[in-house]
Amino acid sequence: MASPFNMPDEFVQGFFKSAQTLMQAFTGLPGDASASAAKPPSLALAQAQAHYWQQQMALYMGIAASATGKSPEPTVSPERGDRRFNADVWRDNPWYSLLKQTYLLNARLLDEMVEAAGIEEKEKHKLRFYVRQFIDSMSPANFAATNPEVMTAALESLGESIRAGFANLVDDLKRGRISITDESAFEVGRNVAVSKGSVVFENELFQLIQYAPLTEEVATRPLVIVPPCINKFYILDLQPENSFVRFASEQSQTVFLVSWRNPGAELAHITWDDYLEKGAMKAIEVGLAISGADKVNAVGWCVGGTILSSAVAVLRTRGDESVASITLLTTMLDFSDPGDLGVFIDEQGVSQREQSIGRGGIYPGLELGFVFQTLRANDLIWPYVVNRYLKGGAPQAFDLLYWNADGTNLPGPMYAWYLRNMYLENNLCKPARLTMCGTPVDLGCIDMPSYVLATLEDHIVPWKGAYRTTQLVGGGKTQFVLGASGHIAGVINPASKNKRSFWTDGKLGDEPEAWLSSAKSKQGSWWTHWMDWLKPHAGKSGPAPRRLGNAKYKPIEPAPGRYVRKTSEGQV
Repeated sequence: MASPFNMPDEFVQGFFKSAQTLMQAFTGLPGDASASAAKPPSLALAQAQAHYWQQQMALYMGIAASATGKSPEPTVSPERGDRRFNADVWRDNPWYSLLKQTYLLNARLLDEMVEAAGIEEKEKHKLRFYVRQFIDSMSPANFAATNPEVMTAALESLGESIRAGFANLVDDLKRGRISITDESAFEVGRNVAVSKGSVVFENELFQLIQYAPLTEEVATRPLVIVPPCINKFYILDLQPENSFVRFASEQSQTVFLVSWRNPGAELAHITWDDYLEKGAMKAIEVGLAISGADKVNAVGWCVGGTILSSAVAVLRTRGDESVASITLLTTMLDFSDPGDLGVFIDEQGVSQREQSIGRGGIYPGLELGFVFQTLRANDLIWPYVVNRYLKGGAPQAFDLLYWNADGTNLPGPMYAWYLRNMYLENNLCKPARLTMCGTPVDLGCIDMPSYVLATLEDHIVPWKGAYRTTQLVGGGKTQFVLGASGHIAGVINPASKNKRSFWTDGKLGDEPEAWLSSAKSKQGSWWTHWMDWLKPHAGKSGPAPRRLGNAKYKPIEPAPGRYVRKTSEGQV
């Protein structure tokens, strides 16, 4: 089922299936097996309906009172952080105030109907997600006729905003995605991903960048970073002032970083094992060879952390002790609670992916990007729809959103295997359930010191799921840290800005809430805390290398290299 904005089939199917499930839950109509647990409407539903009508009555009484010159308190208000109705007209104009509050009451009723549905929790989670997508899409702010700011812009511009909005829509339909930033304002290697370094190794799957030292002496053991393969690496090197790469280099670390290739048809055969053997494990091997060190310190972020952990488990099972410590940033190893991403995963959907691309093919990065946008639709979809298509506006230049829009494809065999064995069957955390690179994998073999970072508001890797990593790796030598904010902002939190906070030093055990209740809150960035933790594992200091690479691995080209410049549309 095609969509002009690369909407995945799983999303479309899930949307309609959830509507059917909701109807079945309250009418008793027969349906598919997933709704077999549906029960008749409950007392909770009757109470929700009664409360709804009470609030509707209060709303209309308030509107009537306003006609006499009184200013009634709103019956219902947007949740904190909801910016859709910030304009004064939504509050001061009786018609728009009524429209806003009616919408919010209807949204609340739908939410309460979902909670009252007599269905199993997994299906209810899906229902919550898709009902919320429907609620968000139906906001009066999303339609020209019911958005006062849109109407005002049209009148003041004599219709020019409407013409510009239609032109913007046509442009975005051609590119297959909603423009969320001014992409012409940035260029990889010019004003993002500008840290100095060289590509010192490449194969069909990745380039390895070695960054130039920024101190006269460096730690003996280098830092090897494995970023996610579902996005470009330069989130770790956006601008000098918020570059994790630069920070590590300034702290006397020799930094090697994996730049995954954005796969096209030439990599349609690549498997999960390839990402381990030809990717993370090869990066560790080259980092060791160039640095001459006995061990490396390894860092993985998100799925990069899952790849790194799998690779290190394979190495340790083989008797390889080349990794001194492992740092996992917002990484999931136990997928029993995958959050909202889990709503897209079921046997039917995974089987379809296995049949279509599991033996060869490409999963488009544009589809993957849309999935992540739906997790925060009121931040990453609807504001841009309103601004671009209804108001005819141009997106602002923002480096983080430029990176967010610079998606990557995934090889079909790797992606289908990852869906089944991680999200669907949760096999990675089960000792010896999976064989990778010919080796039975047990995460318990990852017995070196580990630093596990989760973030409190992460919508991709829920922090309690990331916490379970502490029960799987580290051999009792695990440091768990919980950062404020979300999946990206919680990680990219520069030490120099001293913003946000983090929790640490809680008592590790089975329950994440128990850890949090015993943890200490600290102001500022977790970066400095991590560096203090890392330094004892970094080895002695020595003179910084005067040249990058070595006799075997000579510099190929300056950082950031060619691979990162390839877009999902195939441009370089």
